[in-house]
Amino acid sequence: MISAVLLGCFTHAFAQELSWPGDLSAYQPAVPRFRADTFDIRMYGAKADARTLNTQAIQSAIDACARAGGGVVLIPDGFWLTGPLVLKSGVNMHLQHGALLQFTRDRSQYPLVKTNYEGLVAVRCQSPISAEGAENIGITGQGIIDGGGDAWRMVKKSKVPPDVWRQLVSSGGVLSKDGKTWYPSASSLKGSETSDAGVWKPGMQIEDFAAIKDFLRPNLLKFTSCKKILLQGVTFRNSPAWCLHPLMCEDLTVSHITVYNPDYAQNGDGIDVESCTRVLIEDSHFATGDDGICLKSGRDEEGRKRGMPTQYVLVRNCVVYHAHGGFVIGSEMSGGVHDVVVQHCTFIGSDNGLRFKTTRGRGGVVENIFVDGVVMENIVHDAILFDMYYMATNAAVPIGEVKAEPVTEATPVFRRFLIRNVVCRGAQRGIYIRGLPEMPVQQLKLEHISLSDTREGLICSYARQVRFDDLYVFPVKTDPVMELAQVQDIRFDSLHFDPDARCLMSLCGKDNAGIRLAGVSPARGDGMIRYADGAVPAMVQLQGK
Repeated sequence: MISAVLLGCFTHAFAQELSWPGDLSAYQPAVPRFRADTFDIRMYGAKADARTLNTQAIQSAIDACARAGGGVVLIPDGFWLTGPLVLKSGVNMHLQHGALLQFTRDRSQYPLVKTNYEGLVAVRCQSPISAEGAENIGITGQGIIDGGGDAWRMVKKSKVPPDVWRQLVSSGGVLSKDGKTWYPSASSLKGSETSDAGVWKPGMQIEDFAAIKDFLRPNLLKFTSCKKILLQGVTFRNSPAWCLHPLMCEDLTVSHITVYNPDYAQNGDGIDVESCTRVLIEDSHFATGDDGICLKSGRDEEGRKRGMPTQYVLVRNCVVYHAHGGFVIGSEMSGGVHDVVVQHCTFIGSDNGLRFKTTRGRGGVVENIFVDGVVMENIVHDAILFDMYYMATNAAVPIGEVKAEPVTEATPVFRRFLIRNVVCRGAQRGIYIRGLPEMPVQQLKLEHISLSDTREGLICSYARQVRFDDLYVFPVKTDPVMELAQVQDIRFDSLHFDPDARCLMSLCGKDNAGIRLAGVSPARGDGMIRYADGAVPAMVQLQGK
């Protein structure tokens, strides 16, 4: 009885404390300002004939603009073929309507460089657009930037229609031994067969990676340690790997852009914001081959040593179509992610909607995440997903057989999430939460959530201090509607489900405690709960019981 009272008091205090941030001024990035001086790339010898490689001409315009104290590098309408470009302080590269900045598919134009990829120090080919240590930089306008990614990407046979596969095979390249994956070159295939390909280790030289160069695909845009960045109006498409990758940057504004990659583009993320502070992503559209909008902060020990969280991020009024996740945090989040607001976004046809992923070994704390007003339709897997077993080899082990491990700096933490006003029609699962036995997902508040036409409703294991308020869950599978295992201090207020459901909730495990259901509609008796594997009715409190 004392334990139940303490759990109830703690839930109430937590729910009162976790509220929407009233002041978002700390989230607002400083916006760069540019001089009006214009540097037309045609004045430096650039030709819009789709044949001339304009790398030197465009880079000369960028360099001249930077030397003059900044201004606008103008990309007029036309077809501009180029190799990799380096943006510099004070420069706004402006693409007029009708401008296509096409990065060459000649992979020899992209030298190997030491950089960072997927949260680790790595060697990759130079990004088509890059900047390091720059301030007041921008890419604006109404033009299109094409990264030539189809010259780099491997393609799985299962991911494309038969006619596309036949075209790829007939175009050259090589096949994997099982014939199921096409690679653009033997170098690319060799990289796929190399352990830790591209990962930098002590004593290595860049030349050590030459044999697998084609495998080390660049991100289309890579800004490192830059301040006051503006990406506005432009379409970014066809990236070799990730599309947009700001790393350790401050004051990033992304507004009214479009990001497009084919749905089969491996690692074809939309935007990966890594270890950045004060970020605004608004009024933009994404259709990608991997995660759509993703926040990261380094991987495992390297990420923890860097110790740079992604913080004060505001995402609003964005649409994500095909993607592995609409809005995502992780899995490389070892430096932490905190103070994030997501407002008024729409996800249509993505694999997952809200996707929070990590695994043992990452470490890092993800907290103070606020989501409001998300609409989803035809989600392939999970509308709302908390997964602390991402890519784990033991992810399929039954819940009761999972063993707790010691809590160390490598133990990841998911806590303090407020998610409200979410509507989803169509998904495999409405809500899926799976924490670690040694570190449950904790302090979640989900309110005004409507889930319909999902295959399964709510599945939750290894979670504590979770409050569901005004939850509508109407899955196709209603025996049971919800599955809970090894959870503590879980509260449902105003829970709505199909009156024809055979079972509202199955409860498994001997370590459940403090589960409360109030305002259940339709009202049902004790028979609506099924107990297994050590679970007993004393673990659950029904209103009026």
